[in-house]
Amino acid sequence: MSLTRADVEKIARLARLKLDENEQAAMLGELNSVFAMVEKMCGTDTGGIEPMTHPHDLALRLREDRITETDHAAEYQACAPEVRNRLYIVPQVIEE
Repeated sequence: MSLTRADVEKIARLARLKLDENEQAAMLGELNSVFAMVEKMCGTDTGGIEPMTHPHDLALRLREDRITETDHAAEYQACAPEVRNRLYIVPQVIEE
């Protein structure tokens, strides 16, 4: 997969970034190199390799599952512009 300059412009607009021509060219090169690396990794044969959660054998330290704090959600959300059902409401930035 290879991105075009139009793709970089769209990503920058969605991320609310203003990139000049030189920055767009640099970003295009960097993003394409990342996608090239991912494509190369996808071609690696991983058959017979057991999935792991961590590269090292670690014992998880477990603790008692108990409530240690009181609920501060209302206090934290008091300064938010809009909250519904304890969720922060933010403007839509991705077009449909």
